[in-house]
Amino acid sequence: MEYKLPQRKEISNKSTYGKVLNIAGSDYMPGAAYLSSVSALKVGCGYCFLCSTDKVINAVAAQTQNIVFASIKDLKSQIKNADVIEIGCGLGQNNISKKIFNDFIKYTPVEKPVIVDADGLNLISQDPQKFIKKGFKNVIFTPHPKEAARLLYVDNVLENTEEAAKLISEKYNCVTVLKNHKTYIYSPEGRQYTNTTGNNALAKAGSGDVLTGIIAGLCAQGMDLFEASCLGVHLHGLCADIAIEELTQYCVMANDLINYLPSAIKKIIEN
Repeated sequence: MEYKLPQRKEISNKSTYGKVLNIAGSDYMPGAAYLSSVSALKVGCGYCFLCSTDKVINAVAAQTQNIVFASIKDLKSQIKNADVIEIGCGLGQNNISKKIFNDFIKYTPVEKPVIVDADGLNLISQDPQKFIKKGFKNVIFTPHPKEAARLLYVDNVLENTEEAAKLISEKYNCVTVLKNHKTYIYSPEGRQYTNTTGNNALAKAGSGDVLTGIIAGLCAQGMDLFEASCLGVHLHGLCADIAIEELTQYCVMANDLINYLPSAIKKIIEN
């Protein structure tokens, strides 16, 4: 597969490269909100708006000055203004999280590109029909095997993760990025891709949040959802492959993946 990065235009501004709305984080998982927001910016989108609780916003604001913050109370207007929505990273599954997710389903137009990860997927699996009936047309799911099993109501998908990715795409009308030692990507139309970059350094908390942000940032720049998923997974794995040369497979942290994104992007540009 040929990996094509979104074009950068000489005459442009931050709105040219899209607005990501990240609905993420909970009081005990603010790190996921940070990782999924910063990675979207690092891959080139123009804005990333983090919509979360006050506690999460305060925690993330202490780490970066690059994100625009929005209150959960303004969720409806933030959804309207966004080009792409990512939801679920560190969101939790408590009553507050459920209310946020239900409001997201209620207020999001069916045409708007959406990337759902982590607790967003877990909340969908608790009541799949609510999500399916909405009729979203441009959706990416990024489950790991346990989340995939919940979405399919089976005990295990490890025996055939490729088939599981295909079934999720068909059931939920989404591009599925099923993360494992090999990541399988399927679209509802039957497009498929198997990614082989990456290594066991990615088996660490937070790495999936970085992937979600990367894919969202690429989608915000106008990429096709399937192609953004393929490029995002390739870049994510490439970051880990470059990182272990210096840090070893033991020491790579999720934030290190963000730091190695420039090297991974340069590698694609050079090739």
